[in-house]
Amino acid sequence: MTKPLTVVSLLGTKLDYGLRRGRGHDRWDAWRPTVSLFLQEDLEPDRLVLLADPRSGKLADEVMDDVRTASPTTEVERIPLALKDPWDFAEVYGSLRNFAVARNFDPEKEDLLVHMTTGTHVAQICLFLLVESGHLPGRLIQSSPTRRGKAQAKGSYTIIDLDLSRYDQLASRFAAERREGVDFLKAGIATRNEAFNRLMERVEHVALHSEEPILLGGPTGVGKTKLARRIFDLRKRHGTRPPRTLVEVNCATLRGDHAMSALFGHEKGAFTGASTAREGLLREANGGVLFLDEIGELGLDEQAMLLRAIEDKRFLPVGADQAVESSFRLIAGTNRKLGAEVREGRFREDLLARIDLWTFELPSLANRPEDIEPNLDYELTRFTEGTGRQIAFNREARDRFLRFALDPKTPWRGNFRDLGAAVRRMATLSGGQRIDDANVIEETQRLRERWSALDPTEPRERADDALLARTLGADAAAKLDLFDAVQLAQVIRVCRESKTLSEAGRTLFAVSRTQKSSTNDSARLGKYLARFDLDFNTVVARTKTTDPVPQEP
Repeated sequence: MTKPLTVVSLLGTKLDYGLRRGRGHDRWDAWRPTVSLFLQEDLEPDRLVLLADPRSGKLADEVMDDVRTASPTTEVERIPLALKDPWDFAEVYGSLRNFAVARNFDPEKEDLLVHMTTGTHVAQICLFLLVESGHLPGRLIQSSPTRRGKAQAKGSYTIIDLDLSRYDQLASRFAAERREGVDFLKAGIATRNEAFNRLMERVEHVALHSEEPILLGGPTGVGKTKLARRIFDLRKRHGTRPPRTLVEVNCATLRGDHAMSALFGHEKGAFTGASTAREGLLREANGGVLFLDEIGELGLDEQAMLLRAIEDKRFLPVGADQAVESSFRLIAGTNRKLGAEVREGRFREDLLARIDLWTFELPSLANRPEDIEPNLDYELTRFTEGTGRQIAFNREARDRFLRFALDPKTPWRGNFRDLGAAVRRMATLSGGQRIDDANVIEETQRLRERWSALDPTEPRERADDALLARTLGADAAAKLDLFDAVQLAQVIRVCRESKTLSEAGRTLFAVSRTQKSSTNDSARLGKYLARFDLDFNTVVARTKTTDPVPQEP
């Protein structure tokens, strides 16, 4: 069974009069918004609830009579709405809300259309808000006049559903704006990792719709600082309350009394050497964004002060008797697992609870292999923009570098920081406008050795790979059987630590030489190295110097 249709309309003291001019003008020739709704063939309201100022009784009676004439089956009801000032938002909204609550429309029993063409602009806004909030549980309807010569009194109407997703054009526009915001956070890099793209969509939404702290986690070099800056810029461009300033501080650089003073400021004479007062970074961030990178490095006292500043927007500078105020949006970064830090007593549990509302863990480069190639192109573009030199890879060199970059054994310890530095080195050392094989071989071997030296727990297999690649070249090293690779890597290490071929031979054959009457350890070692197109001097030169590595055979 079809539910009855009810229209709620404000009496328009000007529009519903029809703007009639001159004597004898027929009001049925004029467009009158409320009456026009009941002249539509495809709209058959069962009830009209007319909200009218008692002072406009004569006009209200006329409109009600004309509605009954146009639609004899429609039940018409007048509700008095007395407003002292129809432009006072608080009064208008309060009166209309009281009407909605008292009437208590039941969407299960009737369909409701709320007419928002008549009344002041304030009244129209209030009706919109009451429909959106559900106090008037229906849809908006808007009437409008037609052009001259076309049934002017009838006009036309549009029903507005506040579910904006039903409007393809609006939905497309909002989706485009969303993509623009996400692309901005990603610095325009066409990332392919679906999990990372979903993460950036969530960051974009939270950045624009929440004022609460944001915690960015992840290992060193994944881009926490860059993302914090992008969030600030996004808020400045599209936020409802654009931040005034961005204040950045690496908490790892703050120690002792200096940390308190730098963050919260101090009064003159607060401690030895405090010859002048200092405002502090938190006050400097007032009205803006404060980015605390490596927040896990803060001491417990600073953490307690920071918690109060976040919750109360007030704190005491060092040596001060009165608290000062600062309202800022906090973005924190950390490469530590703060939950573990809480268990170890190095981080306050209450502070973590306060900043852990929106936590985003940025994945490492090794966990985003799909994004290595687009980031490689991005770094080349950045180099060109910074130096004015147009640099690109030749095809073989690009393929070689991508094989290295995508190899599961490549750790990318510094993540995107390592990738960016590698591109800058190769581009700088390239002879012309192309990065070639020699540039890539040198850089990949440099990275392997650097990572191996930085990690004392580096697996022996990975250290062997780096050593063999530098000595033989990456392609030749990759063709070795594991048996030969392990043996040759140890032989090379002994050669590096020996002054002569003979000394290296005596070390390598120390046990077997005691069982022979005559020994020729130099010849024996020389023959072994020759199997790999090596000799003692070449091994030492290639593994002890930082000269460009040789082309592979």
